[in-house]
Amino acid sequence: MSSQASNEVRVIPLRRPQAERPAAPPAVAPPVDPAPKEPLWRDLVGDVLRRERLAQERTLKDVADAARISMPYLSEVERGRKEASSEVLAAAAHALGLGLGDLLSRAQGELTRIGSLRHNRSRATTPSSYDGLCLVA
Repeated sequence: MSSQASNEVRVIPLRRPQAERPAAPPAVAPPVDPAPKEPLWRDLVGDVLRRERLAQERTLKDVADAARISMPYLSEVERGRKEASSEVLAAAAHALGLGLGDLLSRAQGELTRIGSLRHNRSRATTPSSYDGLCLVA
């Protein structure tokens, strides 16, 4: 080996030179959703329960205790996170002074309202065969 130290330094660039860089992929616009999705039944029922509870200025704990269901479960039902059984829905409705039919009728009204809004927005597209009738099993 040579006793003299070399003054040369090897430089490693952090970026490739412009000519070596791969071309950026062309910008693609996100796909356009032709129509908003149908609302879920559990979301509609949960919204009705929450609105009625808040209109009565009652707490989750108060209504859950009256319905004999857990407060976290009632919260999840109101937020549309849980698909509640008819027994749970009836208990929550009765705790709010409603019948099960009242609760379902209000949810059906919301579905009809949302459906008509969607229909008005998409009139230029295919006509809707939805007539507002809702069957609940």
